[in-house]
Amino acid sequence: MQLEAMYQEVILDHYRNPLHKGLREPYEGEAHHVNPTCGDEVTLRVHLDGDGQDATVADVSYDAMGCSISQASASVMSDLIIGKSVKEAMAVQEEFLALMQSRGREAEPDEDVLEDAVAFAGVSKYPARIKCALLAWMAWKDATARALGEAS
Repeated sequence: MQLEAMYQEVILDHYRNPLHKGLREPYEGEAHHVNPTCGDEVTLRVHLDGDGQDATVADVSYDAMGCSISQASASVMSDLIIGKSVKEAMAVQEEFLALMQSRGREAEPDEDVLEDAVAFAGVSKYPARIKCALLAWMAWKDATARALGEAS
C-alpha cells in the first residue's frame, strides 16, 4: 500500500507542477484529442530535429484541461520522451500502452523505460480512467505522425 501512496504523490506532483505545459513554437506536428467519456482535452505539439524514426524529439508542448490523471500523464510523457529519438519514444509509448492494457494484473512495468510513468500502474485497474492516462500519449503519437508526414 505504501507504493501506491508514493505513486499517487508522483501523479499529484505532476498535476500541480506540470512540465512542458504551454504551446510552443516551432513545431512540425500538432494534434487535438478529446476523451468523450469525461470531456478531458489536450492539444499537443511536437518539434522534431532530423528525419524519420531517427529524428530527435526536440520538444513536446501541450495545453490540456481535465482530471489530474490526464494532466499528470501529459507532464510525465513529455518529460520522458523529449531528447529521445522517435523510435525510442515510440517504444516508451508502447510500454506505457502495455501497462495500461494490463488491467491491474501482475504486470511488471519496466521502470528503466517508464520512469515516473510507472506511477500510473494503479490507473490500469480502472477502465474508465485508462483513456484519461492515454490521452496525451495518443495525441503525441498522432502529432508525431503528422510531423513525419505519415498518415495518422
